[in-house]
Amino acid sequence: MRGRIMEDDDDDNDVHNGVVWMEEEAQTVARRTKGRGSKQGKKIREEEEEEKENFSRTPLSSPLRSAEGWIIIVSGVHKEAQEDDLYNVFADFGELKSLHLNLDRRTGYVKGYALIEFGNFQAAQTAISSLDGTRLFGQAISVDWAFKTAPSASRGRRIYPEEG
Repeated sequence: MRGRIMEDDDDDNDVHNGVVWMEEEAQTVARRTKGRGSKQGKKIREEEEEEKENFSRTPLSSPLRSAEGWIIIVSGVHKEAQEDDLYNVFADFGELKSLHLNLDRRTGYVKGYALIEFGNFQAAQTAISSLDGTRLFGQAISVDWAFKTAPSASRGRRIYPEEG
């Protein structure tokens, strides 16, 4: 907040002292918050690391319903799996509205994920809890909701997704 300093006949110039004081304060604040080694920056990084560790323990989001049902994503699908194989596994939990198994154009093999839509929330939830981490064609699959509500960040802090 710099402005023009008016010359005053007094040696005790309050305006000048105020500007100098503000500049000194800004430099002091800048010295405290700038750089990697600052105490405040270290405290913020420690808080972010703690939030990152606690993220996996707290459910911050809930599944979203699509136009016709509840969509789950299956990752880690074997490249030689086919729609019928996935349909037979997931149909045991309820009626499937749709199943998308995307193929790589160049190789013709499965890209490694599938999107499956259930008409019933409970059927999708049961499929997720039952099949997450199981093996399909000798390869572990991961099953989770495809769409979730965004987690609400409290007081402007960052929320980090699970690593892995």
